[in-house]
Amino acid sequence: MSTPVGRPPTAARRSEEIGSTSLELTSTDRLRTEHNRVPRGIVPLTDTPDGRQRFQDLASIIEWEQSRLSHQIARMTKRGLVTREECAEDGRGAFVAITPAGRKTIEAAAFHHVATVRRLVIDALSPDELATFARLSNLILEQLDNESP
Repeated sequence: MSTPVGRPPTAARRSEEIGSTSLELTSTDRLRTEHNRVPRGIVPLTDTPDGRQRFQDLASIIEWEQSRLSHQIARMTKRGLVTREECAEDGRGAFVAITPAGRKTIEAAAFHHVATVRRLVIDALSPDELATFARLSNLILEQLDNESP
């Protein structure tokens, strides 16, 4: 299989994949295990003004199957972190909404999460490396924004 023109060498692609995955897993695992067990799926609820997402949209955002998310939502509901709300426009649809307790859980963990990312990424790079990292990250994000589905 040939490498498409303009693609980085295989080693560079693997390095990026491993680095991205490792950083995400490390920071997410530490966030969940060390600080009030912030469960996966709750943070995207804070990205909307009303603190809720359609169930299927949330599954898509966190890249989980709906059945797996259903179990997660049940666990978070038992902990009082979210509620499940019926959708008036669509009898089969449902919303997942964050509760005040859910927001408190995220807020309590946020400082520690930021500190972990700072230690693992920001503090590990020189100012020049950080500037390069920011420039490259912005180029990648711009490319992702321009990518058609």
